[in-house]
Amino acid sequence: MDVFGHVNNACVVTLLEEARTVLLFGEGAERGAQTLATGVVVVELAVRYRQPLVYAASPVRVRLWVSELRVASFSLDYAVAGTEGYAVTARTQLAPYDTAAARPRRLLPAEREFLADFRDGV
Repeated sequence: MDVFGHVNNACVVTLLEEARTVLLFGEGAERGAQTLATGVVVVELAVRYRQPLVYAASPVRVRLWVSELRVASFSLDYAVAGTEGYAVTARTQLAPYDTAAARPRRLLPAEREFLADFRDGV
């Protein structure tokens, strides 16, 4: 928490990362898109704090979905539950990354199919 008793902004970004990891690496591996776990980089991150996120003993609920799907990148949108509505909304643009070549790569067909299943909050 920060000095005002709210969850620190850096911790909020970590919550987004944890939610993204469950989707891309966990669910992705189970549904034929395990190659996402070999390399994905954050290209851009935008976070909007709508109300204070206050620490609670219960887990934080993060809703996420694919909002944009391109040939070599995709965007995830997030909504973090607060006490009244959403405390935080965010978007990350991500790109699959070839770690051996040290450069971005195009999405593979299995990755596109997997991500398409999570379009627009489905």
